[in-house]
Amino acid sequence: MALIKSISGIRGTIGGQPGNTLSPLDVVRFSAAFGTWLTHQSDNRKIVIGRDGRISGEMVQGLVVNTLIALGLDVIDLGLSTTPTVEMSVVFEKAAGGIILTASHNPREWNALKLLNGKGEFISGEEGLKVLDIAAREDFNFVSVDQLGSHTINDLALQQHIDAVIAYPLVDITAIKKAKFSIVLDAINSTGAIAVPALLKALGVAPKDITVLNGEVNGKFAHNPEPLPENLRELCTEVNKQKADLGIAVDPDVDRLCFVCEDGSLFGEEYTLVAVADYILSQRKGNTVSNMSSTRALHDITVKHGGVYTASAVGEVNVVTKMKEVHAVIGGEGNGGIIVPDLHYGRDALIGIALFLTHLAKEKKSARQLRNTYPDYFMSKNKIELSSGFDIKKIFDHIKKKYKKNKIHTEDGLKIEFENDWVHLRTSNTEPIIRIYAESNFETTAANIAKRLMQDINEAK
Repeated sequence: MALIKSISGIRGTIGGQPGNTLSPLDVVRFSAAFGTWLTHQSDNRKIVIGRDGRISGEMVQGLVVNTLIALGLDVIDLGLSTTPTVEMSVVFEKAAGGIILTASHNPREWNALKLLNGKGEFISGEEGLKVLDIAAREDFNFVSVDQLGSHTINDLALQQHIDAVIAYPLVDITAIKKAKFSIVLDAINSTGAIAVPALLKALGVAPKDITVLNGEVNGKFAHNPEPLPENLRELCTEVNKQKADLGIAVDPDVDRLCFVCEDGSLFGEEYTLVAVADYILSQRKGNTVSNMSSTRALHDITVKHGGVYTASAVGEVNVVTKMKEVHAVIGGEGNGGIIVPDLHYGRDALIGIALFLTHLAKEKKSARQLRNTYPDYFMSKNKIELSSGFDIKKIFDHIKKKYKKNKIHTEDGLKIEFENDWVHLRTSNTEPIIRIYAESNFETTAANIAKRLMQDINEAK
């Protein structure tokens, strides 16, 4: 059981004691803190909320809505939605902020409150600390009965989002229609089952050519919801069986995206951003950003197109901040997160799908052929669970001393550079774990580097 407070929001498991999990009391406390913080920012009383398909979603939604109403806020409720849809809706509605109820890729026992400012972007670390301070002091002032806020249902937000995607200048519906793609989607029993087929139809993919796996929105995830290779075997098998042109997998809140090639092989979640960036940069010159745990292939593609690549710390808010600094035309994270800044500054699987299909259609290549045009780097992604009371400083100091002859970056955990390879160690914003990502030109080398560092961590614990 866990409760994690970070730049990724307030995230925890359902059930257990208040203060140690995302209990109803904690949901109310942090909703009240965020709502109170919003009222300090402006006189705007509108706030947008939406949720993914988790089992606990409806329960958490009721607690959040009524807490915000008790603060005098006017809640615009999107119901079942996606993270990027809520982000865009904050802007469409001219709201003061928003809350997304989703634990993203975490298993079904988790849920979270992800907090947005009036631009539909995640609040900064500094702003988040202010919210946490309000929660810790329980400095809330609920309104009288005559000043209670309102509750309005908005069931048009997804269509607004899709309309914005298909109107995006670099999305070519004519080319996609002409390609006559057949597609298999793994919707992981969440809101991707609603959003992605609606988008595909709007892009001109025939309904008969869309197959949805795990399409019942019940939150009982058919497999671990993180779109990693070991969790996508069913999708790979079905693409191959149907001889489909493409497989698509999203996470429960539809901000992460990865593809399966027509032969059932994985395109690679790290290469989702690489492919979309390749297309964007072929149409407009500019710079790119990804986090420092992402593949160096984005650097290579960016240089090929005459742009400058910059790495940021891990976390969407950090990527967005760096994108604004360097005026990036495309950015995101190697976990399949695409950020197209002139649509909105948020990871968005829907715009990612539309741009990828456009790229695929214009190149007149199969997904496998397109993947083969990109540099081959291999990444090993691992994690070690941490017990309560762990000393991360002791662990990292041990590793820094051991690898002191190598180039080490410390702005986000530890990133160690070897001659042609790298490894990145960092504590997660979303789980009580250390993530260990290693990349090399050779698959076995990447795996061996990660294994070696995992041994180093265990020695230092």
